[in-house]
This record gives sequence, C-alpha cells and structure tokens, in this order.
Amino acid sequence: MSRLDAALRGLRGRLGSPVHERRPYDSGDLITPSGMLAADLANEAVAGLFARPGRMSLTVLGTVIGLAALVATLGLSRTAGNRIVGHFDELAATQVVISRSPTASADASALPWDAPARLERLNGVVAAGNMSTVNVGNRQVSTSPISDPARQAELKLSVQAASPDLFAAVRAQLRGGRLLDEGNSQRADRVAVLGPSAAQKLGISGVEQLPAIRIGDDLYLVVGILDGVARQPGLLGAVIIPEGTAKRDFGLTSPELVVVETRIGAAKLISQQAALALRPDGPRGLKVAAPTEPQRARDRVQSDLSLLFLMLGGVSLLVGAIGIANVTLVSVIERTGEIGLRRALGATRRHIAVQFLLESAAMGFVGGVIGASIGTLVVVAVAGYQSWTPVLDPLVPFAAPLLGALVGLISGSYPALRAASMEPVEALRTGT
Repeated sequence: MSRLDAALRGLRGRLGSPVHERRPYDSGDLITPSGMLAADLANEAVAGLFARPGRMSLTVLGTVIGLAALVATLGLSRTAGNRIVGHFDELAATQVVISRSPTASADASALPWDAPARLERLNGVVAAGNMSTVNVGNRQVSTSPISDPARQAELKLSVQAASPDLFAAVRAQLRGGRLLDEGNSQRADRVAVLGPSAAQKLGISGVEQLPAIRIGDDLYLVVGILDGVARQPGLLGAVIIPEGTAKRDFGLTSPELVVVETRIGAAKLISQQAALALRPDGPRGLKVAAPTEPQRARDRVQSDLSLLFLMLGGVSLLVGAIGIANVTLVSVIERTGEIGLRRALGATRRHIAVQFLLESAAMGFVGGVIGASIGTLVVVAVAGYQSWTPVLDPLVPFAAPLLGALVGLISGSYPALRAASMEPVEALRTGT
C-alpha cells in the first residue's frame, strides 16, 4: 500500500467517523508542518516516471539524441581539427618562398641560378627549386598539327620555367611520362611538362604517341603530364619548360622565386638564414615569405570548427529540452486530480514543485548518460573508420549527464510552477 493510499483511507475514515468521535476544531491544524520527507518526494517522483514508461522512454529519447549529437560533434570537431592541423604542419608550415624584393634594384635582388644547391646545404631543408613565370609576349600555345590535325586552337596558357628540384619541392605527382632533368636544362632542350588542366585544354591525355605543342613558332616535345601538386597550384594549368630553355628562347635573366620545403619546425630558422645564404652581399634585397605561426592557425581552425559543431549540437539539445517541457506539462494536466488530493492531504506548494522538477531532471540525467555513451562511441567509430586518432575532451562525457539534468530542470520549471499554483479545491474539482 502506497503512502498516498494510506493517507486517502485515513482521510475517508475521519470523514466517515461519528460526530462525537471527531476532534474539536483547532486552528493549529492549519499550520501543522507537513511530514513528507526528501525520500518520500524521491519515491513519488520515481513512481510518477515509471507510471508511464512508454512516454518516459520517448521523452528521454529526445534528450539522448540531443546530448549524443552534442558529444559526438564536439569530439568530431576536435578530431577533425587535429587532422587539419596535421595537414597544415605537413604542408603550409614547411614551405618557405624566397623572391626578389620589389623595393630593391634588379641587380641587388637577383636570385642566383644555383639557389637550390645553396639552400640544400642548410640544415632542415628537404628540397628547393627555382620557379619563374616566362614572358612569352604575344605567343600562344597550341598543339602541333603533326600530332593532331583536328586540334589547332591557340590558347593563352601560362609558361613556367622550373629547375629539376622544383617538382620535389612542390610535391608533384606524375600522371604519365617523366619530369624534367638537369640535362634538359643544360642542353636547353625544347621539352615541356604539362599541368593537368593545361593538358586537358590542349587535348593531350598521354605521352605514348610523343605529342608536341607549339609556343609561338617553336615546337616543344611533351615528355610528361602532372597529376597534381601539393604547393604552387599555378603549375596545374601551366606549361613547364627547363630553365636553360627559358634563358635561351625567352631571355630569362634570373629565377623569379625559390620554393623551399623544410622539415617540420625548421621553417622559421630557414626563413632567417635563406636570404644570407643566397645573397651574402645584399640579403635585404630578397623577400622571404615564411608560414604563419602554426599555433595561431591551429587555434583559429579549432575555434571555427568548435563553434560550428556547438551550434549544431545546441539545436539538437534544444529539441530535447522542448520535448521534456511538453511531456512534463501534459503530465501536470493529466494529474490535476492527484495534485489536488496531495494538497488536500497536507502537501505544500514546494513539495508539488519539487516532485515535478525531480521528474524532469531525472529524465534529463538519464538521457545525458545514454547520450554521452552513444556520442563517445560515434567519435571512436568514425575515427576508426577514417584511420584517425580520436580526440575528445575527457570532461565532456562526464559533464553531459549534468548538462542533461540541468536542461531537464530548466524545462520542467514552468510545468512545476503551474502544478504548485493549483488550489486544492479547484484541482480536485477539475480532476474528478
């Protein structure tokens, strides 16, 4: 027999007893404190939850989805941010570009032709190569009529002169054929390597048939086609020729810039030493572009990703909070008669409010526990599938249940206040 049934029977016994057995009216009865303890409130809250297990499960499901999404998005944002930062350290943080200073005179800012060899002597340099934009004037690039008579359209493509080491410095991937070598530059051979976009525009898909192109009236044999580059994306749509050929055919006087790949952590030191290694007689005539501070870029990436995923998780959590508020309000309406009877038996407004707040907070807490578990499993599963290292703040899984309880507490505030404000007589009349 529950406490509520026992109290109800006691009330009926009093009302049904003979008049001469009734206690005389005592004004002290109106101020007698309630005997309901905290354990009684907890028992009644649990009984109220499990009285409708189906509805409670559906309500908890909304909180589970919201907190699982929140935990998963936070974990995935940290994991993705760590992955992006790794790529940044691997590419952007290991690149140094040296070029001529625009404020210095041409002689004082000229880069030496053996710049790659000088820079490779520095500790921390992985590869270095010269790269120059060739001024071809009004000459345009076209396919040779001998290789394909149907394609004679002339295109205004970029022509770049490259030293053999440039392809290693920009991490070029070769689709077919071969790259330019030192012999091609020394002999000033009329050979070319095409970027993938340039090859597509010229209609050249392979080098098996020894295709050739024309730059103006000069014929160049295509010896290779690139598949992609990690640095200097301008090479993707360019025709790349040897430095020696550019000097002879187009009057190239010095390299335009030098692309350097360094080891991770050595870019700052190399950027300080490069100008002196290339022009000890005038290092201020060169401009050295070093990568931005990795920590700042890392923080910006992490901040942007976290904000994005927090907004998505917050929306999911809001949906769960609305579900808890809705179900708690419906429960208050359905249990109007019960609320009136409890008030008539001595329960105070505070007892009624605390009971419904406990119910809503319990639903949020349970949803937080389950949601945190599911969200953590999602992060581990996605990271394992992508072969990433899962990164998750250790406080997030433990804070999720507390957050769920807080959301449930806030969501149940209005229904609890509405239940506590009911007058016993009106609640009994409405609930019958």
